[in-house]
Amino acid sequence: MNGRFFGKKLSSMQIVSLGFVGVILIGTLLLMLPVSSAGGEAASFHDALFTATSAVCVTGLIVKDTATYWSFFGQAVILVLIQIGGLGVVSVAALIAMISGKNISLLQRSMLQEAISAPHIGGIVTMTGFLFKIAFAFEFAGAILLMPIFCKSYGISGVWMAIFHSVSAFCNAGFDVMGTKTGAFTSLTGHGGNPWIVLIIGGLIVVGGIGFLTWDDISENKLHFKKYRVQSKAILAATAILIAVPTALFFFEEFSALPIKERICLSLFQAITPRTAGFNTVDLSAMGGVGHVCIAILMLIGGSPGSTAGGMKTTTLVVLVAAANSVFRRKRDVELFDRRIEDSVVRSAATLMLLYLTLPGISAMAISLVEQLPIGVCLFETVSAIGTVGLTLGITPTLGVFSHAILIVLMFWGRVGGLTLMYAAISSRVVDVSQSPVEKIIVG
Repeated sequence: MNGRFFGKKLSSMQIVSLGFVGVILIGTLLLMLPVSSAGGEAASFHDALFTATSAVCVTGLIVKDTATYWSFFGQAVILVLIQIGGLGVVSVAALIAMISGKNISLLQRSMLQEAISAPHIGGIVTMTGFLFKIAFAFEFAGAILLMPIFCKSYGISGVWMAIFHSVSAFCNAGFDVMGTKTGAFTSLTGHGGNPWIVLIIGGLIVVGGIGFLTWDDISENKLHFKKYRVQSKAILAATAILIAVPTALFFFEEFSALPIKERICLSLFQAITPRTAGFNTVDLSAMGGVGHVCIAILMLIGGSPGSTAGGMKTTTLVVLVAAANSVFRRKRDVELFDRRIEDSVVRSAATLMLLYLTLPGISAMAISLVEQLPIGVCLFETVSAIGTVGLTLGITPTLGVFSHAILIVLMFWGRVGGLTLMYAAISSRVVDVSQSPVEKIIVG
């Protein structure tokens, strides 16, 4: 991480982007080895690339069932890719440097700040250490809690299943190894009514998706909510609302005919998993249009900055809602929890929303034309890809190479971040401070 590529000095955002590309390519080569497949044959470059991208980008969309197609070695490779992708390529590289006793350079600290969305560079190495402690603690606890459940049903293989699903859930990846037990591509549908599975897996998804800065706030200030950063307050409030409202919608609309226990479990899990885990405990194709739209909205919103989740982020939604509120109330500044939000943040939020609305739409139209599939099904797939969710209506394995290529690009875009990729592609060290003449334009 010396900041140079073929003699050209790179920005931190370019290095982050290239780091993800490098890990994806290494994962692709490992998955192409005959030892990675259950049948002993070498996977095609296309299938390996799609799987590696989905794992590193913690998405969960798959072309081959993880449990039935990949061997234990292949599954282990996928799990390592999930862990690296969830915690961040730069963060993992920094951890290796810290373990080996190497000093972290200023450029590396800058990249760490970018990778975990830290507000300032001071104390970034300590923050990174805290990140890994939190991640490994929750993943270990999740695996321990899941082992009795899986071992009771599947014997000794339940140990590996518990470890795999705990890491996959915390990293919001959505990969599962249930295929040999409940059927290929079934995810957690065989355990939809199990409250322990819902609480443990759902809990790991939430704690991994609220961001490490939020956990730093909670660790430092305990339950004194007023002392939290504005960002942490916004994340926790938005997360609570985005779980409660969809749970009520699913409870009264989609699963109203089911027994109360199963109804609660399915409703709660389907409210949590679209942001942005990708597990499912119910056949999504059997759900109605209202449920599909609700899930699509949740997939677009995603998790929170500096977390293992993707999407346009809860803070983006909160900032835009605050901006709309300031317009309705004819206030000059955008305010949130009695603090003013900078105009640059509002512009970035608006840009992100525009990207997350247009890119899946254009991509869905392209896939629909090529594959001759309904636009609604294709849109669900592209939203799932760019939100790094992994939920599907079942068409991913049947799509052609061109459509898979589109999904690969969307997954990469969603994990690395739209603005990060734009800044990396249009690298400019000069800030334009010039101003053009003012002209009024009417909107609305």
